[in-house]
Amino acid sequence: MRVSVALIACQVLVASVFCASAREAGTITWSAPVEIASGNGQRGPWQQNESNFDYVDDATVALSADGAAAVAWVQQRQKDVFFQVFDRAGKARPRQPVNVSRSPSVFSWLPRVALSPARADNVYVLWQEIVFSGGSHGGDIFFARSTDGGSSFSTPLNLSNSKAGDGKGRIDAERWDNGSLDLALAPDGTVLAAWSSYEGALWISRSTDGGATFSKPLHVAGDDRTPARGPALAVGEGSSVYLAWAVGEDTRGDVHFARSEDGGIAFSAPLVVAETNGFSDAPKLAVSGDGTLHLVQGEGSGRNAAQQTVRSTRSRDGGRTFERSREISRGKTGALFPSISVGAAADVFVLWEIPVGQRRTRGLGIVRSSDSDNSFSAPSVVPGSIDPAARTNGN
Repeated sequence: MRVSVALIACQVLVASVFCASAREAGTITWSAPVEIASGNGQRGPWQQNESNFDYVDDATVALSADGAAAVAWVQQRQKDVFFQVFDRAGKARPRQPVNVSRSPSVFSWLPRVALSPARADNVYVLWQEIVFSGGSHGGDIFFARSTDGGSSFSTPLNLSNSKAGDGKGRIDAERWDNGSLDLALAPDGTVLAAWSSYEGALWISRSTDGGATFSKPLHVAGDDRTPARGPALAVGEGSSVYLAWAVGEDTRGDVHFARSEDGGIAFSAPLVVAETNGFSDAPKLAVSGDGTLHLVQGEGSGRNAAQQTVRSTRSRDGGRTFERSREISRGKTGALFPSISVGAAADVFVLWEIPVGQRRTRGLGIVRSSDSDNSFSAPSVVPGSIDPAARTNGN
């Protein structure tokens, strides 16, 4: 059986989409990269929303049933999120990228995109805007939907609408990351959005009318003392919703997890997925066809990116218990910010960023499991994700 996955690499000057087919255990065959956007590579000093940036960043992708890649990314020069769909041959539709955020005076960053399995023309996009509304840090969470396959989008909704620094995930008072948010779509069409704030709270909001309106955000976990960061959402059969996150202000912080059996209305008490000696961060979730819940996370200590690894675990009982995690990155270069996707049968793909220096990344690493996470292939580099001119990648 042929399985297709889509991966995004976003460089300073170019964003490319890669489509891969996996035919044999451990084997991934890649198509040539397709350039979809570019910038001049300019990054001036940070001056809040007056900063002078001109580069492409923050690419993300979702696959449709026919293998088309729905891609959202940021054009820093315009300060906006853009969207376009590419078929398996790399042909774009619509012909020109569509501006989703339409807020040129405020930076829009780090989008997430989801597609409706029931209605092929329904597209959902979530992102962070650096809105300063009187709190200690700027940030709000925005959402827009399309009902025409991405040719146009609704007026953006502010889901957080607070003075908190929404979309930020705090490690400590001096270090935090933007893009602390996630988006998922349940089988019944419920749209789920989760995010954390600099102040530490983890929130989730849901829509039962296809993204026209959203519920009042529900506080799931996190506070100033134990700030939640990097939430990850996944959905299972029926009304099962899974939520994982990391915890800041603790050099040995572990990944936490909660589940909902009513579509995200209420969640179980959080549990620790695995206690480790290092700092566990950036969890991602995926559910395979047999109901197995897969979780990957970053693991490390200190600020040396080369010492960071990616670990994997799974749950066969809906998140009530998890197996012992194991390292799957197995490299000398380090591995940051993993993502995970499941294919047909027992295929599991895990992607991560290959670091250079303290913060930036230079390429993408990948492994594949053909036996539902029992074993993984040796890591390989996604072709084309490493810039020959040694420029660094975006997120």
